[in-house]
Amino acid sequence: MTTITADELAVRGFQSSATRFDRTLLRAAAALDAYALGRVERRHDAVQRRALTAQDVAAGARQEAEALGAIGMLPR
Repeated sequence: MTTITADELAVRGFQSSATRFDRTLLRAAAALDAYALGRVERRHDAVQRRALTAQDVAAGARQEAEALGAIGMLPR
């Protein structure tokens, strides 16, 4: 359960077992993950970064097409 989901569930009336301390730990872990990811990405050269960006864009487009297909809307 992420910090965002825990808050959203609480608003909707669901019981959440995440305490304030748990949410603080999750936020800290997310910040450390983002920091480490930024350092790793800066180490890659520009060509690899562009290739990874292109792969991310293609994966996003595929996910959107699959989502539309799941609800019966086909792209034209």
